[in-house]
Amino acid sequence: MFIPKRTFHECDRILCAPGSLHETETRLIGGRVQRVYKNLPTSLRVFWLQSTATYRNDTYLVYNDTRLTYAEVLQLSLTAAAIFRSTYGIKKGDRVAICSRNLPEYLVAFWACHLIGAVSVLVNAWLPLKPMIHCLVHTQSKLIIVDPERASLLFSSIDTLKAKGVSGVLAFDDIRTPKKWHGIESWSEAMLDCHYDVVRVLEQDPNLEPEDNATIIFTSGTTGLPKGVLSTHRQYLTNIRNATVATSRAHLRRGEAIPIRHPAPQGGVLLSIPFFHVSGSTALSMLATLGGMKIVMMYRWDITEAVRLIKAENIRVAGGVPSIVSDIVDSSLDRNALDVLLFGGAPAHPKLPSRAKSTFDDVVLSQAYGLTETNSIAVCFAGDDYDARPTSTGVPCPVNDLLIVRDGVVASPGEVGEVWLRGPNIMKEYWGDPVATAKAITPDGWFKTGDLGVLDEEGFLYIRDRIKDLIIRGGENIDSITVENAIQSDPRISEVAAVGVPDERLGELVAAVVSTKPAFKGQVKEHEVINIAQKELPKFAIPVMILVQDKPFGMSANRFPSFAPDSRLALTPSGKIIKAPLRRLAREEWDRRGRMLASPLARL
Repeated sequence: MFIPKRTFHECDRILCAPGSLHETETRLIGGRVQRVYKNLPTSLRVFWLQSTATYRNDTYLVYNDTRLTYAEVLQLSLTAAAIFRSTYGIKKGDRVAICSRNLPEYLVAFWACHLIGAVSVLVNAWLPLKPMIHCLVHTQSKLIIVDPERASLLFSSIDTLKAKGVSGVLAFDDIRTPKKWHGIESWSEAMLDCHYDVVRVLEQDPNLEPEDNATIIFTSGTTGLPKGVLSTHRQYLTNIRNATVATSRAHLRRGEAIPIRHPAPQGGVLLSIPFFHVSGSTALSMLATLGGMKIVMMYRWDITEAVRLIKAENIRVAGGVPSIVSDIVDSSLDRNALDVLLFGGAPAHPKLPSRAKSTFDDVVLSQAYGLTETNSIAVCFAGDDYDARPTSTGVPCPVNDLLIVRDGVVASPGEVGEVWLRGPNIMKEYWGDPVATAKAITPDGWFKTGDLGVLDEEGFLYIRDRIKDLIIRGGENIDSITVENAIQSDPRISEVAAVGVPDERLGELVAAVVSTKPAFKGQVKEHEVINIAQKELPKFAIPVMILVQDKPFGMSANRFPSFAPDSRLALTPSGKIIKAPLRRLAREEWDRRGRMLASPLARL
C-alpha cells in the first residue's frame, strides 16, 4: 500500500513556489477572480518563438520520410504567415480554418496563424460535408486550409463558401490537376512562389494579450451539429502547465525532488490522435513543443507501425484512449521502451493499469480527465497514486476547482452528481451560441461537464458516466461504465458499449454491444458474455442482450453512414466510443427479437 510522503497541498506548495514554472497568482479575468499560472507565455506566438529559440536545431516533426527541425518549421510558418497576411488579408482576430488529417503542414499552418494573431479554427476532418460547411460558415472563417481529401469533398462548395466571405482556400500537397480543384490553390506552390519579406512577420508584433481569442476547437458533435469551443491564449496555454502536473506531483508524493529533464538523446511523443482533437493539439503536441521533444505522426493508429516508430524514434511518451494503451501493453515492446504511458479520453478497465505496470519497467502511468471545453487536462494524477486507485481520474490541477453537484446542491463525498469544473483553462464560450454557453457555464464560472462523478474522502475523482448515457431501469440508475468493466473482464473482448433498450414496464433494460479481439473471431457467444456479467454485476444491471461482432465498432459501415475515411464510425477521432449508432443498433435488434417472440411462428 502506497503511503505518500507529502499531501497534495504540500506538493502544490513546492510545485507552485515563487519563481517556478507553475507559480500561481490571482487575477481578475472577465469579472471573475481566478488562480492562474504566473509564468505562462502570454500568447501562442510567444510560446512558439520561445520554443524554437531554445530547440532550434532539434527535430520537431517526423512523418514518413519527412523530418523537420524546430528552426525549419519556424521558417515555414513565417512564410505561411506572410502569405496569410499579404495574399489573403488575414489580420489579428480573423479566423483561419484548418481541416485536414495530421500532416507536417498542419502544424506549420497552425503556428502561422498565431504568428500574426489569427484565430486557428480546427475543424474535424472526418465530418460529412454538411456539418463541415456548418463549421466553416458558422465561424466566419476568412481562409480555409485543407488536405487533398477534404479538397475533393469541398471543391463543389467553394463558390458558396466564397460568397459567405471566404477569401481563399489552400490545399496541402502539390495539386497537379487544378481544373479538378476549381477555386482551390496549391499550398506548396504558394510557399515556393512567396516573395514576401518574412522578417516583417517577426517585426510586426500583433500585440496579443492573454485574454485575446486564440483557438476554436469543435466538440465531437455526437448529437446534433458540432459546437465551436472558443478559447483565449491563456485558456489554451494553461494546459502546458497542467500537462506536467501529474508526473511532478508523483515524484513529490514519493518524497523526491522534481527531476530535471535531460536534453540528450532527444525523445519523442507518438501522435496518432488527430490534431483537431484537444488531446492531439492542446495536450500531446503542445507538451512536446514545451519540452523540445519531436512529434512523430502516424497516418492512423496501427500497433505494428507504432512499435516500429517507438523503437526507431526513441518515443518516450505514448498513450491515449484505453484501446491504444491496451494495444501497446500487448505488443512486443521492450520492458524499458517508454517513460510515460498516458491514459485518457475514456475510462480504462481497472486491470489495464496493473497490466501496464507488469509489462514495462519504471514506466510512469499518468491519468487525466478533461474536455474540449477545459482545453484538455483539469484533473490528473500519476505514479503510485494512480497505481493504488486505477478507477480514479485523479485530483484537480493547482489552478482548477472541482465540485460534485446533485440536484443543485454540492454533494458530500461518496454521493454521485454532475462534475463541475472551474479555472483559467475553461473555454470563453461556444462560438456564436450564447444560449448554449449560458447553459454550460454558471455566472461565477463553473463549467457543467455533463459527466456523473463522485469524490472519495481524500478528494479523488471517479467518473461514473455521461449523464445522457445513464441507464434507468425501473427507477434504478445504472452507470454504463460499471457494466462495461464487468464485461471487459473477459479477455476475449476488445470494445464494450453498454446502452439502454426500451421496456414498457421498467422504462429501460441494460444491453451491450461488444467487439472481439482478432484472435477470438467467431469464438465468443452471447450467452458466455452474459454469464460473465452475471458473476460481476447486481441482478438489475445484468444485460438482457449482448450483440457480439467480430469487427471493431467503427467497421459496421453497412449499418450507418460513414463519418470517417476508414469508416470507423462508432469512434470519435480520438478513439472514444460514440454510443448513438450502437444504441440504435441495439434497439433495432431488441425490437426485432421482440417481433419474433410475438409472431405465431415463434411459438410453434
